[in-house]
Amino acid sequence: MNAGLGYGAHNCSMHVMGRAGAGAVSHLCCGSSSRCSSSAVGREFSVRGFERPGCNWLRLPLRRGSDVASCHGLSWTVPTRRGGKRYPSVCASTTVPTRIYDGVAEDQEDYIKAGGEELDLVQLQASKSFDQSKIGEKLQLLGDETLDLVVVGCGPAGMCLAAEAAKQGLNVGLVGPDLPFVNNYGVWTDEFAALGLEDCIEQTWKDSAMYIEEDSPIMIGRAYGRVSRTLLREELLRRCAEGGVRYVDSKVDRILEVDEDLSTVLCTNGKNIKSRLVTVASGAAAGRFLRYETGGLGVVVQTAYGVEVEVEHYPYDPDFMLFMDYRDYKGREKGSVSAEEVPTFLYAMPISCTRVFFEETCLAARPTMPFSVLRERLQERFKKMGIKVLHIYEEEWSYIPVGSTLPVTSQRQLGFGAAASMVHPATGYSVVRSLSEAPSYAAAIARALRLSGGRSGTFNSQQAALEAWNVLWSGERKRQRAFFLFGLELILQLDTPGCGKDFLAPSSHQ
Repeated sequence: MNAGLGYGAHNCSMHVMGRAGAGAVSHLCCGSSSRCSSSAVGREFSVRGFERPGCNWLRLPLRRGSDVASCHGLSWTVPTRRGGKRYPSVCASTTVPTRIYDGVAEDQEDYIKAGGEELDLVQLQASKSFDQSKIGEKLQLLGDETLDLVVVGCGPAGMCLAAEAAKQGLNVGLVGPDLPFVNNYGVWTDEFAALGLEDCIEQTWKDSAMYIEEDSPIMIGRAYGRVSRTLLREELLRRCAEGGVRYVDSKVDRILEVDEDLSTVLCTNGKNIKSRLVTVASGAAAGRFLRYETGGLGVVVQTAYGVEVEVEHYPYDPDFMLFMDYRDYKGREKGSVSAEEVPTFLYAMPISCTRVFFEETCLAARPTMPFSVLRERLQERFKKMGIKVLHIYEEEWSYIPVGSTLPVTSQRQLGFGAAASMVHPATGYSVVRSLSEAPSYAAAIARALRLSGGRSGTFNSQQAALEAWNVLWSGERKRQRAFFLFGLELILQLDTPGCGKDFLAPSSHQ
């Protein structure tokens, strides 16, 4: 669940199944030669028993990118705990590779942000192919001129920021691989309309329902829509083209600070781009380009496994969107579910009476709940509810790091979106927040650059960056985020009944 700055059921702005925008992983330099295949669709998994980690978990070395098993087999290492109980392979190691994927991740935190043990499936999600317009066909190609701002990353956050910065009169370049938007997006229709993106909604439900423990639904009282990823990308590209944003189809190798006024973006295609400021909007695993605060509680990950399928019968009311069903996926009696079992819930968008997008979601877990466990739970839920799958249209793997440390806000390179830790720590929402804040952030960047006046100005690009960072992460926002981190830690301690009580609290859904 990844989108707006939402704190309760009514304020949750956008649900995103998958990374927060295409290009969140694949824009980076990748040293792995293995490619994942969509032939994984329909494969069976048999990993069971994911529980909260304790002191008896084995210490296993982290897998480097080149060690990840091919997606064709989707094999999962299952270590044995003392006493013979078996768990899925989840990293609990203090021995961490210093570099993975040709330097993309420099430490354990960036390794986890990039996908960790689930990296093969995260990359499979990012590598999906859809019939969408090429960026290079919509935007002019960048020449050799010096820019005011380079935006690294071509997901929703990066495109929106580039368009808004160009609207401010800045000379803007957009850099990243020309990849489609691959994630399924759901949104509260009123909030998307406020962004001027209502025409990108392809289907609407008049209300949304939640189930906690009882069989009677809690109605949220708010219309929900499914966003067309193609139309959303087209609209953001239109805004970029209208503002004169120019494009380079390349991954980024390094960002160098040439002098006090200019930085140089070194692209893997050999092109060097000079710019007064650079903003990294390329997804959570941005440790190659940005510095982050040390310490903190460590990265927690929200994972979800989704399928769009044709079914024989849909057991819910198709007039409503299913926001959360926290009832036990096996239908076990109350009190019989172990307190150590990490809770998950079902999310569903009925496209018709028989075609549905289902998703089994783990709101937050440390270590990460594997996709294989989520897939098995979804299969168990289907079995319990008598849902017979007739055809699989699409499989989806959502991997959202939450609770990451903040970027160092005194550094010269800027960040935006997940790269700037804008993902809500307790919910996983970020995309609508990014789309909503792009105009004010772009205005702050433009204002700071104009005040700097270039080489003859009163202060340099470093000072301009400080001004922009202070708008994105002011002292008040940092204090607010610390409170949300407390909420994240609470979620990590709750069992399924605890999650139910939390969502049934008046502040959760009023």
